[in-house]
Amino acid sequence: MRDLLRSIWNEPRAPGAPARVWRDWVLVALLVPTAIVEGVLRPDLPARVFAVAVTVALVPALLWRRTLPLRMLAIAFVSCGLAAVIVGGDLDLNTLVFVLLFLYALYRWGSGREIVIGSGIVLAKLGSSVALGFLSWATSLGGLALLFAISAIGVALRFRSGSRARELEGVRLRERERLARDLHDTVAHHVSAMAIRAQAGLATAASRPDAATDALRVIEAEASRALTEMRTMVRALRRDQPAETAPSPRVADLERLASREGDGPAVTVLLTGDVDDVPESIGAAIYRLAQESVTNAHRHARHATTIEVQVAVDDTSVRLRVTDDGEAGLLRSAPAGFGLIGMRERADLLGGICEAGPNPGRGWTVTAVLPRAGAVA
Repeated sequence: MRDLLRSIWNEPRAPGAPARVWRDWVLVALLVPTAIVEGVLRPDLPARVFAVAVTVALVPALLWRRTLPLRMLAIAFVSCGLAAVIVGGDLDLNTLVFVLLFLYALYRWGSGREIVIGSGIVLAKLGSSVALGFLSWATSLGGLALLFAISAIGVALRFRSGSRARELEGVRLRERERLARDLHDTVAHHVSAMAIRAQAGLATAASRPDAATDALRVIEAEASRALTEMRTMVRALRRDQPAETAPSPRVADLERLASREGDGPAVTVLLTGDVDDVPESIGAAIYRLAQESVTNAHRHARHATTIEVQVAVDDTSVRLRVTDDGEAGLLRSAPAGFGLIGMRERADLLGGICEAGPNPGRGWTVTAVLPRAGAVA
């Protein structure tokens, strides 16, 4: 119970409270003449000039009810209480119903401590009216029910807005994770290829001068691809720039991985089944998983001669297997990065699995199984 009370007291203000909007000015412009007209049409109203003056004076406080909810509520209810003591009864002006907006604003936008203090002020005003005989017990109970209903509406809308904000934040976090995976799977792939080719060119530059030139050509091509993909991501992130309309990679595009040049291990790609009928999301995921696996093999599989990429498509699933014949001991000691984490996350989001580990003899194997229908909602 103590923790609950402490959490309520420490509750911060609801974010995003607008200062003043056009509706506030319209409301003020309507309430002032309404109070004056009501005072004119009700000659039997007790202390009507004083009641109209108090009402008109309180109307402008509505402009600050969101940014200063406790102060405006205190001004409204304390003023009404003092006016009731002066005239010997509560002000009977119907226009004064707008003071309920201060209570709503308090529960909608105020902090926890402001809500507690403001509720105390409202209850004190109601209790004093009953104690001084301005209200009967039956009327006070009805007023208390009305105040509770107004407060509940404010709390409900506050909770709904907070839930929506948390949902949007979750969407942003998932989008950031997706962008992180795409950055790692695309740009990092090309950067790794450039680093590998540069190392190969430096190692063979003395004995084979032409190897350095070939390495520079490959590096230039990989850099151009990386720059293109970076620009595509930047356009997608900027609202004022159209994103590229190039289709997502498919399973059939895996054959691009077999067209590597240079001194690295040869990459072979074997596709079985109806690869053209694989859904776009599954095909793109399989391509990225295979691309990352091949990149890791080039980076970490020392003395590897071959990298095999196999994809089998059947009626229910798409299976990927990437294996190499590098030295497993060196693979196990390779530093951990975000590649395997991103691969597992990508597979998990689509309802599949992705596993990686050393082979019994030599090499390393990555396997992934994705359902053709994707993740089940």
